Amino acid sequence: MIGSVTTRYASDGCDHEPAPILSVEQVQRYLIERVLPVAGKEVVATETALGRVLAEDQRSLMNIPGADNSAMDGYALASRDIERAGEFRLVVSQRIAAGQVGQPLAPGTAARIFTGAWLPPGADTVAMQEHCRIEPDGTVVIPGPVTRGAHVRRAGEDIAAGVCILRRGTRLRAQDLGLAASVGLARLPVFRRLRVALLSTGNELVEPGAALRPGQIYNSNLYMLAGLLQGLGCEWFSAGWVPDDPTQTHEALARAAEAADLVIATGGVSVGEEDHVKAAIRDIGHLDLWRVAVKPGKPLAFGRIGATPFLGLPGNPVSAFVTFCLFVRPFVQRSQGIVCGQGGADTVPRSFPVVAGFEWSGAKKRREYLRARLRLTENGATIVEIYPNQSSAALTSAAWAEGLVEVPEGHTVAHGQTVRFFPFSELLS
Repeated sequence: MIGSVTTRYASDGCDHEPAPILSVEQVQRYLIERVLPVAGKEVVATETALGRVLAEDQRSLMNIPGADNSAMDGYALASRDIERAGEFRLVVSQRIAAGQVGQPLAPGTAARIFTGAWLPPGADTVAMQEHCRIEPDGTVVIPGPVTRGAHVRRAGEDIAAGVCILRRGTRLRAQDLGLAASVGLARLPVFRRLRVALLSTGNELVEPGAALRPGQIYNSNLYMLAGLLQGLGCEWFSAGWVPDDPTQTHEALARAAEAADLVIATGGVSVGEEDHVKAAIRDIGHLDLWRVAVKPGKPLAFGRIGATPFLGLPGNPVSAFVTFCLFVRPFVQRSQGIVCGQGGADTVPRSFPVVAGFEWSGAKKRREYLRARLRLTENGATIVEIYPNQSSAALTSAAWAEGLVEVPEGHTVAHGQTVRFFPFSELLS
């Protein structure tokens, strides 16, 4: 229950209680609370784990660094040999490069050492080569006093043996793979990929490459949503195209639910006489919510077909795009096993304030998301501009944009006003 929101809704029939129009936050919270993450796991090579979701905590079995080592090219020495001010001449007793292990350091001597090389036993400090002077006889002159431990990276100062380096639920980034490799992890346990069925509906749809007849349009939503799902690391497949026919819609949805962890359909969830998806979900499953106070994207549906969750997106391409960013993405991330706040993957997208370089009049009852991008002005200030055509059918606005500007319910925007900007880096990954 979310406020006055029940767990099951009728659509819009006169003999049913009408579905309430929910806020953006209500829908996001409602969807997240109903996620059932995938349970299957597999072990993959670390180099192939980019974008996968870690299924188990990973702990280091070693210290990083493995021993005290030099942070500089210079000379390793015992600080007790150079405790006072002045210049000290030391015999250079050995040369240690990275990957080599030196001999114990004799008192009163220094070792020529290079960045990353382990300090020899008896040394506790490194003098930078820039501060030293080599004499013709091969001895080194080092100014004192030196600070004990200077320019030394201590064993385990980055990673101590036994600590957790990567948490379960982390969506693995390149730096995470590097971290795993740094402690010798050649393979990683990950959740299996979320399998998503994409169903396209509408008599007017034609696949790219075919000739268009009057009244037809190309099925851009399938390719857009497929790309968005691939960007989130999902496995997707097309559940096909169905015309505006109730029987065929029922059958296609049922087949898709049997083969997928999540079914996403575009179109057919509004109130038109040819919108059959919403009715089909009520017939073969149940409809949990419908309609959200957002523009573009009001007709958003969520329900289940058996145990398989269903999300119905509007047919207009920008509406489908925006609702995917706001609602589908966080639902998919949690379904994949991603834990909020780990691996840089908060399921609710983050925004930042920016100065508006545009005006937006006419306060609306629904929250609006305008396609926008940032611009650097001549005086070095950053402002945000919006695409001139904000129609829900103008996919050019999404291709032009770098993110979305949020206009709260009942608000307008004036030049110079601070607005919230959601970059696509937060909304699409």
